Amino acid sequence: MILPRTGERVKRAFTLRNRSSASEDDFRTPLLRRRSTQRTISHLSTRARVKKYAKDKLIETWNFAKSRTGQGIIKCSIAYVLGSLATFVMPISGLLGKSDGKHVVATITVYFHPARSAGSMIDGTICALIAFAYTAFISYASMAVSVFFAHQHLMQLGHAIVLVVFVGGGLGFIGWFKQMLGSPLVNVACSLASLASITILTKEGAIQAATYSHVKITQTLKMVLMGIFASSLVSFVIQPISARKDLRKDLMTATDLLGDLLTTITATFLSGHEDQINYPSFDSVTAKYKKAFSSLVSNLRESKLEHYVLGTENQHHLEARLVRCIERLATDIGGLRSACLIQTALLEKPSFGATTPAVQNGLSRSNSVSAISPLPAEELANRMNGLESIFEEPEDNSDNDTDEMSVFFNSPREGISPMTQHPSAIPTATSAADIFALFINNLGGPLKSLAYTLKEVLAELPFGSSPDYEFSQNATFRSSLIEANQLFKRARREGLNLLYQNRLLNKTKSEEIAADYEEVAASCGYFSSSLQDLAEDTIAYLDVLEELELYLEQSATRKRSWNWMKFWRLLSFKTVSRTASEEQEPLLPPQTAEQGLSKPISLPTDKENDSKHVNPNRSAKSQPYSYRLWRALRFFRREDIRFAAKVGIGAIAYAVWSFMPFSRPFFSHWRGEWGLLSYMLVCSMTIGAANTTGYQRFTGTCIGAVFAIAAWAAAQENAWILGFFGWLISLCCFYIIVGKGKGPMGRFILLTYNLSCLYAYSLSVKDDDNDDDEGGISPEIWEIVLHRVVAVMIGCIWGIIVTRLVWPISARQKLKDGISVLWLRMGLIWKRDPLTILIDPATPTSSEDFTGFKSNSYMDIRESLRLQRFLTQLEALQASASKEFELRGPFPEIIIQRILAATGRMLDAFHAMNVVIVKDLKASPGEALILKYTEQERMQLSARISHLFTVLASSIKLEYPMSDALPDIEHTRDRLLAKVFEFRKIHRGTDVATDEDYELLYAYALVTGQLATDIVSIIREVELLFGTLDEETLKLE
Repeated sequence: MILPRTGERVKRAFTLRNRSSASEDDFRTPLLRRRSTQRTISHLSTRARVKKYAKDKLIETWNFAKSRTGQGIIKCSIAYVLGSLATFVMPISGLLGKSDGKHVVATITVYFHPARSAGSMIDGTICALIAFAYTAFISYASMAVSVFFAHQHLMQLGHAIVLVVFVGGGLGFIGWFKQMLGSPLVNVACSLASLASITILTKEGAIQAATYSHVKITQTLKMVLMGIFASSLVSFVIQPISARKDLRKDLMTATDLLGDLLTTITATFLSGHEDQINYPSFDSVTAKYKKAFSSLVSNLRESKLEHYVLGTENQHHLEARLVRCIERLATDIGGLRSACLIQTALLEKPSFGATTPAVQNGLSRSNSVSAISPLPAEELANRMNGLESIFEEPEDNSDNDTDEMSVFFNSPREGISPMTQHPSAIPTATSAADIFALFINNLGGPLKSLAYTLKEVLAELPFGSSPDYEFSQNATFRSSLIEANQLFKRARREGLNLLYQNRLLNKTKSEEIAADYEEVAASCGYFSSSLQDLAEDTIAYLDVLEELELYLEQSATRKRSWNWMKFWRLLSFKTVSRTASEEQEPLLPPQTAEQGLSKPISLPTDKENDSKHVNPNRSAKSQPYSYRLWRALRFFRREDIRFAAKVGIGAIAYAVWSFMPFSRPFFSHWRGEWGLLSYMLVCSMTIGAANTTGYQRFTGTCIGAVFAIAAWAAAQENAWILGFFGWLISLCCFYIIVGKGKGPMGRFILLTYNLSCLYAYSLSVKDDDNDDDEGGISPEIWEIVLHRVVAVMIGCIWGIIVTRLVWPISARQKLKDGISVLWLRMGLIWKRDPLTILIDPATPTSSEDFTGFKSNSYMDIRESLRLQRFLTQLEALQASASKEFELRGPFPEIIIQRILAATGRMLDAFHAMNVVIVKDLKASPGEALILKYTEQERMQLSARISHLFTVLASSIKLEYPMSDALPDIEHTRDRLLAKVFEFRKIHRGTDVATDEDYELLYAYALVTGQLATDIVSIIREVELLFGTLDEETLKLE
């Protein structure tokens, strides 16, 4: 093996097991300690117990306060206190004039809280300014229309236009924009725009009186700037957060977790036991990696803004390449895991031609090899000595065991590898376990050595320790890894050649035995190939690190650049920008729930030429008038446009009472503007999302009202006590927002508290705004809270009614359509054999199918990303569908979760196949011969997979039961594997095809095996949903 830190080649025994991983003793130890602790506590007095409990809680609270989450909560509470000074401190309050809406400054610090990175604060500031600009445009334009028609003595017509265009159209556009982008910062910016626009349109009265008023617009700008300034000040001064440093920390975390996954998967493959890969700890590491990569992508986006402001945009491009390298490494790890899972499944198969399983508890090499070997016991023992270093025996926790590479192992004579044994010593395999034993006996040592080298490279931190994370790179890593990879390549070639010298090759007549043999060989070959790909991609990762190191060394003398500000260069570099965006596309953040709910599901029936009235032989102008009108109105059939329209219609119906003279006093008394704001917040694309938001909005309002009443009763209009109560309440709310990640609930509580308590204080200090109906300078807090709660309740109910009755969009229906469309698309991908592109690259790619994707022999990286995002959209719909109530019964959430999980595994298999294909889109001569020889079997297998996808899509769409006589994939796949076995047998001993030429078919075989397994599991789930087709279900009556 190669020591990566020094590049030294050594022969030593070592283990892949992480010393930090918990053993069984580790799990028992805390329990024993807890028992002794409980015994000690039981003898304490009640007073001592209370004292110890309080002390433990104080220590726990202090540790939490020192954590990053705790510091973020404290920062948010400080920003909130600064924002509330605009209400409590007269000099600051005076800057905003005479108005009772100064609590909006504190609300802005809640919306754009400082517990975020500098890049995120920059993004939030931009969103807030855009929201204000939109509000100013809506306000001035509506005032101009009202004044113009008033001068024409057509004030009612002017009010009608304002209602339709600016209330309906303006608020409808806000709803559409929020759902389309779905970013959390965009959501709060849309809430801010709704708040300001609704206040000016319905409350201030300038539009109703047909006059110009700059006071509220100017005040809104001041409040936005003051709130953003308070949040930014706290964010940049108190424990500032840098997305650039967080990105480096996430890079370190991701590589460490990938190293842990690599060692676990490799140890599982070598041992033949699937226990390690099925441990909850392995799933925990996988979940941690997904979380780390999601954070990595988010920090990459935020660090981009920081780099752009600092003039180091080139460094951002290098960091983006690092993240792409991490993404490729994760894909390689996924390939290793697929091969490992195939291995464990194959070990459960019976011996070739037998009916009993070959092994019971994984792969026992000593038993398996001894059973199939014709050698004497002494010679067999000598051969097995070289394999002892591969076994993963439990390690002692003694003090002497301090160096995991301190024990040398006995091996054959120096310079002689296990692969150089005499052919007569090659045993005959009779089971999958025997073939794996042969493979690991000859390639296990080199495979484990390369895995160890990769583990050490990934574990080495490319950056220093916190808080600066300075760059730290070992220069010998690259050369050590290259040498280790070359050693593994040679050992792999010899090992696979030896594997196919097994005497069973000359005896196999059965197609089933040949297929099983080739499937085992495919698993071994694909695992070793994926490990080799991982090594090559790790070398590419080290290359990018070297480029980054060189850039950082030259940063002191390099001039900063702000090329992104040169907007006039965008047109001239349009093609370059498009290429760059395509390179960045796999790194875009995953879809949020809001984005998933807003995306339309394109069905095959949505195509324009599906109309029965269309004559394809006639031009568009000569088609019937009804069809031309139907086609012209296609824009209004889009779900997002209909959603914007119904938001506007509901807003018009609610706001119209503020424009009528007889109803305006009632509207103002009961604070109808807050009901309209609640309506805007509740309206969602689907019924389930509206139910969830409405519940959170109403619950948060009630809790905030209780807090406001308690604080006002205790403070008795004292600003100091109110400020202290506000700080305590903000701590609780920001714990919900930042600590628990439930932003809407925490924001609704604080918003109601501000609307009630801070508003009441503004009245008490004579910030006169004609609010005598709520007590004037002696505010009636109960009446204020009642008005807010009633307005919010009416707004929530109205939002749910509009969502349910006006063009309702059911998440259940969208989910059903989406799953059907996704399976149809996956069937189209396999309709034509994916490997055909390698021998027929001239396939046309200009046509588009109904999903909007371009038709191709297989798919490119961008389409793979789109499929993954579409699945994310379906997961968001699944979460929303579970909140919808229907009389026919509850939503089958568990079954749908399993269906989506299986679909996700199939998409991962699609992506793994795509990665193998795009490595070289032109087949080598050996690959071309193999593909031609197996063309008929591949076409049949692809057609069968495509057919099953279509059947599943039809069943889920129509909600019909499935037939229990569906075609089987495994038999067709066995014929393909037998064909590959036959080709290898015919051309054995020739140079027609090398082992590398078979790697593509090996990957194809494993992917189809994964698809077969997951399709069978989905069929079972669909049968649970709709049953099985029989005579009883299709009675003709």
